[in-house]
Amino acid sequence: MNQTFNVQGMTCGHCERAVTQAVKTVDPQAEVRIDRASGKVDVQSDQPREAIVAAISEEGYATT
Repeated sequence: MNQTFNVQGMTCGHCERAVTQAVKTVDPQAEVRIDRASGKVDVQSDQPREAIVAAISEEGYATT
């Protein structure tokens, strides 16, 4: 299932890697596409949205 998240605070490649790693802690098979300029993170995963939001938030990024 494709899910789109709005993630605030991503300013560099390190931020993108941190968000990607956070998602992959919830679902190692997830496909993650990030558009840093718009703050959009597309995740292809069957895991619950709440679990992905929690993982990204634990990295320090505001997520909706």
